[in-house]
Amino acid sequence: MNTVETGAVHRMMGAVGSAVVRRPWWVISAWLLMAVTVAALIAGFGRPTEEDVSLPGSDGQIGRDLLDQHFSGSDEASGQLIFEAGDGRLDDPANIAAVTAALDRVEQAPHVVSVTPPAAAAGTISADGTIGYATVRLDVGPRSVTRQMSDDIVDAAAPARDAGIETVPGGALARHDAATHTSELLGLGVAVIVLVLVFGGLVAAALPLFTGLFTLLIGVGTVGLAGHLTDMPGVASTLATMIGLGVGIDYALFLVTRYRTLLDDGTAIGPAIVATVASSGSAVLFAGGTVIVALGGLAVAQVPILTTLGWTAGLVVLVAVAAATTLLPALLAVLGPRIGALRVPGLRRRGDSGAFWGRLADRVTRRPGRYALGTAALLALLAAPTLGLQLGQTDPGDDLPGSPTRLGYDLMAEGFGPGVNGMLSVVVEWDSPATGPDDPRVLALRQELSATGGVAAVAPPAVSDDGRVSTLRVQPTTAPSDPATVDTVAALRDVQPDGGQLHVTGAVAIKSDLTERVADRMPWVIAVVVALSALLLLFAFRAPVLAVKAAVMNLLSVGAAYGALVAVFVWGWGTAVTGLDGPVPVESYVPMMLFALLFGLSMDYEVFLLTAVGESWQRTGDNLLSVRTGLAATGRVITSAALIMVCVFASFVLNPSPVIKMFGLGMAVAIAVDATIIRGLLVPATMALLGRANWWRPGAGGPAVEDTQTDTQTDTQRDGLLPAGEASRPLDAAAGLPFSTGGNPP
Repeated sequence: MNTVETGAVHRMMGAVGSAVVRRPWWVISAWLLMAVTVAALIAGFGRPTEEDVSLPGSDGQIGRDLLDQHFSGSDEASGQLIFEAGDGRLDDPANIAAVTAALDRVEQAPHVVSVTPPAAAAGTISADGTIGYATVRLDVGPRSVTRQMSDDIVDAAAPARDAGIETVPGGALARHDAATHTSELLGLGVAVIVLVLVFGGLVAAALPLFTGLFTLLIGVGTVGLAGHLTDMPGVASTLATMIGLGVGIDYALFLVTRYRTLLDDGTAIGPAIVATVASSGSAVLFAGGTVIVALGGLAVAQVPILTTLGWTAGLVVLVAVAAATTLLPALLAVLGPRIGALRVPGLRRRGDSGAFWGRLADRVTRRPGRYALGTAALLALLAAPTLGLQLGQTDPGDDLPGSPTRLGYDLMAEGFGPGVNGMLSVVVEWDSPATGPDDPRVLALRQELSATGGVAAVAPPAVSDDGRVSTLRVQPTTAPSDPATVDTVAALRDVQPDGGQLHVTGAVAIKSDLTERVADRMPWVIAVVVALSALLLLFAFRAPVLAVKAAVMNLLSVGAAYGALVAVFVWGWGTAVTGLDGPVPVESYVPMMLFALLFGLSMDYEVFLLTAVGESWQRTGDNLLSVRTGLAATGRVITSAALIMVCVFASFVLNPSPVIKMFGLGMAVAIAVDATIIRGLLVPATMALLGRANWWRPGAGGPAVEDTQTDTQTDTQRDGLLPAGEASRPLDAAAGLPFSTGGNPP
């Protein structure tokens, strides 16, 4: 970015730092007040979720809207109580008495409107009589069903359990928020170890953790509360937790590292904090903005669930940026010289010491062609499974064995066939009102639907009071996640009754529409995200070659993530390690969401590395020296930050949800590949090969190389990263780069 623009951002962040240093306790109090307020609101109002996918303009959504408009109670939640007889049949007298007693008590449970008992005539008792289900209607919508409601209903069915009849909740009653505490604690534990090793002391290591926890409480809490205002999928809060924990710690790590370097250089505490916020704070602002812009590109898909996941993740990133640039400096001001307290015996803080990275840079830049070809081949191998990527949809049958959702799913499939878990609704809007369920047009439609391939059964039709709309419940022969079920949806939509317009809806049908829309819009989202990210880098460095190269590099890390998804979840390589009992489909919206997230997160490390390289280039005009200097100066902090992110993301593979496992694995693989293979090998190799072309600018031969003196040693030289004479004095942020990686305060 040019000097004027960068200087403005730099001065703005410096002003923020100065204000925080003058009133640190005011800042800390404000953050505490926000945290307490959000926690109190969550305790009082909860965090409702809505798992039904909406997709405006799709055939499935049109059908759902017609049901909502013409049938009362269609917006009320309903679930099942599934019974399995321990002895005999459910319709044996003793078992009938036990189930009846249980359902009588269920009807008295809070929020229960009605209960329809299992009956062979209604098809809700299996052919062998051992499994049946009751339908329980509630007075709340699906998004308002809580775990407590489900527990109350299941507890009320105690008479059936006492008689030896297994009782399992199904449908809306089996839904509950999957706990992420194990993943969070594991990620935090690894972060503690890495931070202690980096800083050598407990106080300094605790600061990034503290800001990360505030990010979680305020950011993720706000996302949960937003569920009262808009449909909020359960995955949104968990994904926000992953992002908040990762970037919340990483952004603070960058600032604390810079601050400690300034203190070591003899800068006073107040000026060091201001300089840290002005330089590294500008970097964090740019990095967080990049992530938010990339997530904003998801709006091109016009898919509500992706839009929601995008703005919720972006909100948490915004909170992380705010915490790193205001709360953290306030804590530094209050701690003063005590930031170095509680050192761990045997650990010596080495700052940004990067002798290993300096040697690696020397090796790579001496033989750049060999390293470029080798790493490109390795990345192509990692991404190769992507060719087998097929978008689909998961169902409760993919959940962990023994989980409430899986138990209910398996019992229903055993008793009534796999399609019972993915019922379809055929909705017809008639040109002229139907006379009722016996209308010849309705009867003819039911007969035609029954004869359609992939259909196991068609329930008796229902007709709206005004006769304009009729609906028929259709049970497929295959499971919801089976691709054959999508074919059944398409076959049903080919049935067009005389005098009416047919639509197929239901969760499975709308998800199949979602898959189709995501596939259609994926190229547009990729193009928009890549273009926006490249423009941001062009804005920062004014070097088109660097911007385009960075975009290509990020595509390679995303390709590796996609390859891992296919290998593990589709091919089943190592699936058991994830806790699943077999391959599962890749949820349709996961790759697109991953793409936006990873493009934004990868750009953080790209900017940090390129800034260090650019600083050296502006002083020396020596491309190879600049690449070596930049990698040596940033290698250690980038890998430390990446290690924290990788461990945080990988810990979420322990989450019960297959979708969260996909996000965790994909993001962990991409960040690991990005911070090691790409930033450590491929980027320096390609920059060495391109030479001065890296810095070409339209209308100029290249950026101006400043004639600064080189007799002042840099931080990297003093730390022993490079031989004397090979490093030059680094520029500060106002000299034309987004932020400074070290050196004297501005």
